[in-house]
Amino acid sequence: MPRSPRAKVLWFARLERRFHRWRERRARARGLRPGVTGFPGYGTEEWVRVLGRVLIAPPARRTSTGDVESLRGWRSFAAVPVGFAHVTVTIDGVEHNVPADRGGVIDAKLPATLKPGWQSITMSVEGSEPTETRVFIVGSDVRFGVVSDIDDTVMVTLLPRPLLAAWNSFVVDEHARQPVPGMAVMLERLTREHPGTPIIYLSTGAWNVAPTLTRFMRRHLFPAGSFLLTDWGPTHDRWFRSGRDHKEQNLRRLAAEFPQVKWLLVGDDGQHDDAIYTGFAIEHPDNVAAVAIRKLLPAEAVLAGGRTVVDDHSAAEVPWVSESDGAGLLDRLQNTGVISRDA
Repeated sequence: MPRSPRAKVLWFARLERRFHRWRERRARARGLRPGVTGFPGYGTEEWVRVLGRVLIAPPARRTSTGDVESLRGWRSFAAVPVGFAHVTVTIDGVEHNVPADRGGVIDAKLPATLKPGWQSITMSVEGSEPTETRVFIVGSDVRFGVVSDIDDTVMVTLLPRPLLAAWNSFVVDEHARQPVPGMAVMLERLTREHPGTPIIYLSTGAWNVAPTLTRFMRRHLFPAGSFLLTDWGPTHDRWFRSGRDHKEQNLRRLAAEFPQVKWLLVGDDGQHDDAIYTGFAIEHPDNVAAVAIRKLLPAEAVLAGGRTVVDDHSAAEVPWVSESDGAGLLDRLQNTGVISRDA
């Protein structure tokens, strides 16, 4: 009797887990031990969402100045994830025991009393040296925030085309990646216009590339923000995780966690951002300040496999702007009043 598609995927997910456990045993036999890579999270004055991943990785190569050496994309995927590890998270002197998932990812909502702005927390595993990471605490008086896609929105990646996605993710040196013109300036203006603004970089990219993204955004002067990425690979019921579901679920979560905040949703027309943002604006009109969609240039659209069909936005009842770069979007947003005109 042939197996059902669901059973086949369950088998594949188990096989992936066994493969990573084999890699973990080999790494430990060589004397390597797991550590925690922390990702910037967010929270309120009463709780924080802590994000990170437990990995066994070789020591990072450094330049003569002590900086981390530029890495080809594939090296980010070479580390061994340690599933179901128990991580000690220390927040303002209070320790919490947090389990990682089967892919080594830590995503936990913990009680905490912290002041608004960027705050530091630490994480450790199996007695390792504590790793410091940051969380952005959203003040109770904040009413505006930004959710931005990454691929082809702030960074030119041409992600929808599978071969180009693989090239950019696994081969291209991080210094070769290019920012979308004007996007850093636009986002920086938004943070100045609205003090205390949380910036959430919501992407279908893998957690493996988070350190690379952090260095890229720092180098190109993007405002610091929290990352919400995903873990590549099979789940219990499908071959690969759904990027669209990942974005929709996190948008709904942000609406529930920050009911007082209106979000500016920033994306591009090369994937599903248009449809995702339309649906969210219809479901949660009180949580959307405006939508800004970056139009891919003709050459980018061809390489990306074309543009998505533009939805009817009239039901969303929120300002909707579209341009090919950050400068154009900034101008359009000024016309809507989301950003004021310079004096």
